[in-house]
Amino acid sequence: MEKLDAIDLKILRILQNDSKKTTKDVAEMLNLTASPVYERIKRLEKKGYIKKYVALLDKKTINRPVTAICMVSLRYHNEGFIEKFEQQIRAISEVQECFHMAGKVDFFLKINLQSLDAYHEFVRLKLSKIENIGVLESYFVLKEVFHTTEFYI
Repeated sequence: MEKLDAIDLKILRILQNDSKKTTKDVAEMLNLTASPVYERIKRLEKKGYIKKYVALLDKKTINRPVTAICMVSLRYHNEGFIEKFEQQIRAISEVQECFHMAGKVDFFLKINLQSLDAYHEFVRLKLSKIENIGVLESYFVLKEVFHTTEFYI
C-alpha cells in the first residue's frame, strides 16, 4: 500500500471519529477546498483504507446490555474442522466478533444479548449444535470501561 501523507491521516482520523462529516466539513477542518478532499476520500475508499461507514448502536437502548466473551477450544484442529467452525459461527447472528487465536484457546467470541437467560438459551440452542467444540468458557462483562472503533494512526 502507498504511504499516506499527513492530510490523508487527518482525513482518516476525522472520519473515524464521525463518519457523518461531509466533505465540506472535513475540508473546513483542514483549511482546504472541498474538491481535493473529496478526491482524497474517494481514493482512500478505493484503496481499501476506508472499508465502510456504519452507525454504532447503543447496546442498552436496543436491549442487548449483556456482553459475553466466549473462549472456545476445538477438539480437532485440522484445516477442515477449523473452516467448518468458522462457517458455522458466521451463521449465528448473535456473534458480533470472532477471532481465531494463538494460545490456550482457539476462538474468542463476543456476543451481546438481552439477559443471562438469553445467553443460556443461546448456548443451549445454538452453540451446543456445533459438534467440534471441546471446551467453552464464558465470561461476562461487568462494566465497559471504554470502547473505541478508532485506530491510532
